[in-house]
Order: sequence, then C-alpha cells, then structure tokens
Amino acid sequence: MTHISCRGVTVKFGGIVACSELALSVEEGKIYGLIGPNGAGKTTLFNVLSRFQNCDSGSVYYRGQCIDRKRPHEMVRLGISRTFQNINLFSEQSTLDNILVGAHRLAGNPFANIFALPSVRKTQRALLSRAHDVAELLRLENHLDIPVRNLPYGHQKRVELARALASEPEVILLDEPVAGCNSQEVAELKDFVRMINRELGITVLLVEHDMSMVMEVCDYIYVINFGSNLAEGTPAEISRDPKVITAYLGEEE
Repeated sequence: MTHISCRGVTVKFGGIVACSELALSVEEGKIYGLIGPNGAGKTTLFNVLSRFQNCDSGSVYYRGQCIDRKRPHEMVRLGISRTFQNINLFSEQSTLDNILVGAHRLAGNPFANIFALPSVRKTQRALLSRAHDVAELLRLENHLDIPVRNLPYGHQKRVELARALASEPEVILLDEPVAGCNSQEVAELKDFVRMINRELGITVLLVEHDMSMVMEVCDYIYVINFGSNLAEGTPAEISRDPKVITAYLGEEE
C-alpha cells in the first residue's frame, strides 16, 4: 500500500525552479530517505508533501487520494505529521506542554471543551496519558516539567519528535532529524527512528545530510539534484551509483 506519493511536482520561485517534475512513492511500513546537495529542492518538496507549499504543477496523493487542496492542519487529521529543520518549539513552555500541542487532533469536539462537558475531563486524561506514553518512549519522562529551553539540544530534538508522535500519525516526515547533534545524540536518534518504525509501525520519510544516518536507517532512498529526480534504490544501490557519487557523495581521486 502506498502511503504518500507525488507525481510531476514543479515549484517555481520567480525565475528559479526549485522542483522540476519530481516524483516519489512511499510505501507503508518502511523508512525512506530523501537526499541531495544543498539547494537540490529537498525542503521545498517536503513542504509540498506536508502542504506548507503549493506546487505550480503536479499532485500529491495520500493512500491514492489527491490531497492538493488540503491545508497543513488537515494533514495531521489525515495521519501525517512532521518535524522541521530548525527546532520549532515553545521554548518557555515545559516538555509536557510542547508534547501536548501535538495531540490537539485527538482533543475531540471543540464545543465540549467550551462548555466543559464531562467528556472533556475524560479527553484531557487521555491526552495526558498519551503525552506521558510518548515521553517514556523517547526517554523524556524525567524532563516533563522542565522548560525546553533548558534541555540539551539532543533532548530538544526528541521533544520535537515526541510532539509529532503525539498525534498518533501513520506517516511522519522528518526534516534533518540529527542536524546539529553530536555523535551520541545522532546514535540515540537513529535508534528512536528505527523504534517508531519497527515497533509502532509508523512510515517514515526523512531528509538528512548525515549519510551514516541515511545509509544505516533507510530501507529505500530517493536522490534529487537541481530539483529533479536523479536516482533511487536501496542504500547499497545508491552508494554505488556513479551519478550519486558525482553529484552528492563526491568522487574518489
């Protein structure tokens, strides 16, 4: 079953073509990588897939249904969540509060919240339980009352991942999940990505410059260059592809 896909995606910013006829298909239950040199169009495509960016032509599909008219908040309701290249948390708020923000789609009827109906208390308990479960999963349970600005950088990355998981997604889009992390933090985040895929069954599509992360974690990789599809295949196939070596990995002397 194809979870999320796109065909013929073209995005132009004035005279600059950021994406040109891009296509990819993400199958259910796997980890996919999207790589390419700086300026290749990776983040633009990510924004198109999560509906933060419209495309000039082409379409995005979720479970075979065109979702070109969807807004970002509607994507969460469909079962798609994402993280961002730069940490985008409420820095003065606690870890728990930041995780709870991600669970808003599970909050139920807004009118019940307004009138403080009995169902609201039940929902609030369920949301807190979900937040605590996610925090424990990512080993954040001892940091729930701490403002995220006081957490180490790697823990802040975990909080952002936890917030995305709190909405109970079927697909999660990770934009450079280990950017800026030290070697220990990278190793921990690799394990967390594997865990949410293998144990929770969540499909993952990630953009990442850390090639060790991509090659060790991904089942399948798409490579783009100058906004166009360059190559695709397993990590072993991509690491041997002459076009990829030339455009991205660098040639041996």
